[in-house]
Amino acid sequence: MKTRKTIVTLFTLALVFASNLNGQNKRKSEAQQDYPTTYHTAKISGLDIFYREAGPKDAPTLLLLHGYPTSSHMFRNLMKDLSQDYHLIAPDYPGYGRSSQPPMAEFEYSFDNFADIIDDLLVQLKVDRYSLYLMDYGAPVGYRIFEKHPERVEAFIVQNGNAYKEGLTDFWNPLRKLWANNSQANKEPLQAFHQIEGLKWQYLHGVQDSTKVSPDNWNHDLQHLTRPENNEIQLAMFYDYRTNVDKYPGWQKLFREHQIPTLIVWGKNDYIFPPSGAHPYKKDLNNVEFHLLNTGHFALEEKGDEIANYIDNFLKKNKIQ
Repeated sequence: MKTRKTIVTLFTLALVFASNLNGQNKRKSEAQQDYPTTYHTAKISGLDIFYREAGPKDAPTLLLLHGYPTSSHMFRNLMKDLSQDYHLIAPDYPGYGRSSQPPMAEFEYSFDNFADIIDDLLVQLKVDRYSLYLMDYGAPVGYRIFEKHPERVEAFIVQNGNAYKEGLTDFWNPLRKLWANNSQANKEPLQAFHQIEGLKWQYLHGVQDSTKVSPDNWNHDLQHLTRPENNEIQLAMFYDYRTNVDKYPGWQKLFREHQIPTLIVWGKNDYIFPPSGAHPYKKDLNNVEFHLLNTGHFALEEKGDEIANYIDNFLKKNKIQ
């Protein structure tokens, strides 16, 4: 009798334990689900600035700053990969993606203005501590924000984003001509970069497997690049890029002074921003984790999972969590 009672008791306990375990596993599974990306528009200086957001708002913030000729769309997969542990914000600059494109007669398209608008967006969102993901145009936009608020920046994640003259190799010769003389003759050859074949080249050059790069990328970019006057906007930004080069020494000085933990995840086959622009960061920053990836300019398309893992491990190693 006692034996039977003992068996029944043990069986009941086993059922209770299994039920509790299932409940715990269910809650654990629910907790591990990705936070969905949400889509917003903020009014900044009279402009509609579109941004993507994901992750818990009380988690460390990553500000994702896109490059030319794209938009926050380039971060769509990375945001999903990191949203469980980080608060991610990815805005579109004026004239890109889904943000307003004010007429050039009413708005100066410049890296200074882009940085001011993104800085104002952070103020509106009440974000005062963040890590910066710096890619292509995102580097000069982000480093201007860093210049204004170095105490707010917790980490740099640099992906094919320049702050050193060593990275300005032969690709940049036509732009140097434009910087010396902003003439129509010097502008014309540069227009090919934001036409369809130029877009495909930027996405596909240097990749190992082109089937991993979605054609949605250049189709998405064309939505803003084919707006009236957008061609002229892109050329204005090409010309304004000269102001970034002038700021390089000042940014390098700030690197040395503030020693921001820095993760380099660089597509090593990028003809626009080759690895010669990646290595000099190690001269000025002491805490640098350095990875050259076997891919091209838009490294997230082919190496997104790898980059997400590097980011997660790096931020946790530096106690940014």
